[in-house]
Amino acid sequence: MLSKPISKVSKRVSSGLTPLRSNPDFWKNGTIPWLKTEQLGEKYIYETSEKISAQALRKTSIKVCPENTLSIAMYGEGKTRGNVSIIKSEMTTNQACCNVELDPELVDYEYVYYFLKTQYDQLRNLSSGVRKNLNSNDIKNFVIRLPKELSEQKKIAAVLSALDAKIACNNRINAELEAMAKTLYDYWFVQFDFPYDFAQGRPDPNGKPYRTAGGKMVCNPTLKREIPEGWTDCELGDHLTFKRGISYKSSDIQATGIPFINLNSFSLSGEFKHGGTKFYNGNYNQNALLKAGDLVIAITDVTRNADIIGKAFVLTDIFDQQPLISCDVAAIFSKTFGSFYLERLFNSSTYHSYIKHFASGTLVLHLDLNGVNWFKSVLPPPELLEQYELLCFSLLKRRSLTLKENIQLKTLRDWLLPMLMNGQVTVT
Repeated sequence: MLSKPISKVSKRVSSGLTPLRSNPDFWKNGTIPWLKTEQLGEKYIYETSEKISAQALRKTSIKVCPENTLSIAMYGEGKTRGNVSIIKSEMTTNQACCNVELDPELVDYEYVYYFLKTQYDQLRNLSSGVRKNLNSNDIKNFVIRLPKELSEQKKIAAVLSALDAKIACNNRINAELEAMAKTLYDYWFVQFDFPYDFAQGRPDPNGKPYRTAGGKMVCNPTLKREIPEGWTDCELGDHLTFKRGISYKSSDIQATGIPFINLNSFSLSGEFKHGGTKFYNGNYNQNALLKAGDLVIAITDVTRNADIIGKAFVLTDIFDQQPLISCDVAAIFSKTFGSFYLERLFNSSTYHSYIKHFASGTLVLHLDLNGVNWFKSVLPPPELLEQYELLCFSLLKRRSLTLKENIQLKTLRDWLLPMLMNGQVTVT
């Protein structure tokens, strides 16, 4: 194994910058991707949430990073500082990103990426003391260990990349399954093109799309919009019951124990994040346990924008034990609406625009559950709701299988990673 500072195996190590926000010409009709540290952490980055203009590129010293540049987060009090990603298309970055353009004749960029993943704590510790941020010199002088032969580096990276590729494939499968459930909800309950047997006058899986085929629509005065004839409206509170999560102490949360669903389990879109799951070791009542198929919603939020407030997901069966939920989360049950229908409703933009106004607090936002109860919604016929639940349940089972496989793949990757990096395991 060789030991070299990053500067000795790189063509360029530099940081980006933020063009003046006060100059609209730098941002208006932007076409050049501009990366921020909040995106760093995933292996590959193809797109950015913001873009700058060609004028910003001409009139500032910002540089375009080529494909396969490593970008390392230098700022961040939370988990961000020390995160690393591989840029997979030409883009610029802000000043908090240290961009490492490696020399492909000396090192394999995938190998260096994986090595730096094992050095997360060491990178963060470079900024210990009063100074909380890293700088480009910290990164330039950081020593990496690597096999002498470039071919050996590539072999090691190929093993780890194969595992990551399968994980990414599974994530795409689950995203497609989620999209299928959302599309079905939109067709049936928003556009009202649910399958309908006009001869029998009832929903039927083999029927024609109701609205497109000429199904009668009537104006509902409560909802102030047209809904299918025979449908009615309701307040959700007439059909829901809630179970709040349990309070806990930091000492109750440990590395193993009962799966504990908390705010970190929610993505901004409402989807479940397995990596956010904690484990509980305190006292609890058996009645507090949930099961696969139960619906949980976020009832607190620390973002101040209420981004997660009211978002929901249906629990999968990936856990070995029945999970608990924290006091920041509530479970919702209904004998009228299924969990999958409510999941889609609670994650819709219309509902979220409504519910976030029922969140209040100085430092942490708390949701008044009366806001959920008071929401006025369409009430579809029971047989159509049942059809939707059955279809979504099959999708959930498939999603659970890929989630379980990803957990196993990540465990294998993280077990192999340090041993491959320090030479304990070799690739032939």
